[in-house]
Amino acid sequence: MSNTPKQITLQEWDQRYEQLQRAGMHQPDYGGPLGRHVEDGDYRLLKLRYDNSAAALRLWNFLLTEEQRLYQARTRGKKIVGTMKDLGTVPVMAYSLDNLVAFYPDGAWWIPCVMELSAGLLSIADSLGIDESFCPVRAMLGAFVTGAHFPIPDLLTCSVGATCDDFSAIAQRLNSLGYPILWWEIPHRRSPEHNEPAVKLPGGFSAPKCQVEFVKSQLELVKTALEELAGESLDEKKLSAGIQKANQVRAYLAELRQLAFTAKVCPLPALEMLVAEMLAIHFCSDRDETVIVLKELVGEVRSRVKAGKGVLAADAARIFWVNPVADLQVMNLLEDCGGRICGTEYLFSHALDTIPEDLPPTEALARIALADPMVGSSVDRAERICTDIRRFGSEAVLLSRIPGASHCALEGEVITEVVQANVDIPVLEIEVPPVTDSIRPTLRTRLEALVETVIERRKR
Repeated sequence: MSNTPKQITLQEWDQRYEQLQRAGMHQPDYGGPLGRHVEDGDYRLLKLRYDNSAAALRLWNFLLTEEQRLYQARTRGKKIVGTMKDLGTVPVMAYSLDNLVAFYPDGAWWIPCVMELSAGLLSIADSLGIDESFCPVRAMLGAFVTGAHFPIPDLLTCSVGATCDDFSAIAQRLNSLGYPILWWEIPHRRSPEHNEPAVKLPGGFSAPKCQVEFVKSQLELVKTALEELAGESLDEKKLSAGIQKANQVRAYLAELRQLAFTAKVCPLPALEMLVAEMLAIHFCSDRDETVIVLKELVGEVRSRVKAGKGVLAADAARIFWVNPVADLQVMNLLEDCGGRICGTEYLFSHALDTIPEDLPPTEALARIALADPMVGSSVDRAERICTDIRRFGSEAVLLSRIPGASHCALEGEVITEVVQANVDIPVLEIEVPPVTDSIRPTLRTRLEALVETVIERRKR
């Protein structure tokens, strides 16, 4: 059986699965052939290409069985927390308590893509007054109304203040439909004034100490609600242990990103890297299994890098990708056009930063929350992107604008200006709807032009 790294179709994966089974591959309880997920209506899977490693199979099966895990957790008597918008902070607190499971209802924004609009979630949002002028995360409304994609949480939390206007409006509509939300506020991160006490944040930003104290007080409110739901206290010892576990996940991801983005030959495709990074947000409803999944993935990538093997051509254009795509197939398309991902900023870079372990745990989480690239200025975000471009050796930036998203209105122009002024590489901004089939030829032409620009610049 060939173990040469490559990308294969879903149909080829089912054949590959049989080969791996005969070779003695170990499968977790959620394992099995990838093709079975199409029976659940995940039709987009038929049009994607996947890495052919056993580690990638485990990653995809882990992602695609999250709904089952949530229902199983409820059956076992655990309480479910829906943590909206903060992307990587409240779940660390929730998983520090034994009988809580946290997930992001926000993730429903990918359902229209994965199910190729067959679930009707966007139509339901339309009927509720949240039309296509809003971000595709409006699919979350339809998911709550139908109750078909995740169990209704026992507690809903949502960060507000310096957050996406679209999401705030959608969450308020959800609240008005009878799904009560515990709101907690995060201020717009600003630079400390002269002689004002300041705090260094993970990721390189800084903020006034008073802002950190305010966010800490807000997280204390969330902590109290989690304790009431769990029926047990969340003391500093438990929360510190939860932070250490989260940092274990973040350490694996840091190594994975460094290996994948800097290797001479791309050792892991863009899709698998995107899925892996998303695990940092809420551990795909199983923190311990997330560690195992990432450990296997890192092991596979280590061995490929050591052997000088990969899945793409060695001369692939090194692209830094900004914002997650609404249609996952566009990640494959970039690689078809001769590009590879060498750096990412998918709106949750703070969920990849190490949480300080030498501080009181609530303060450490407050600092992480304030390090969110979306609660500060677009210039701050762009400067962090420039830092990573230098670290990973990216040759161009691809900024995928999210249809209807309020934060996408002007940030592309700001990021373009800062990137070109600081690292002098080309920037391409594209808009990616939940299903791109009708505009695929146009997207291909633009992506090919970006890759050609990179190749031409190498000749200078």
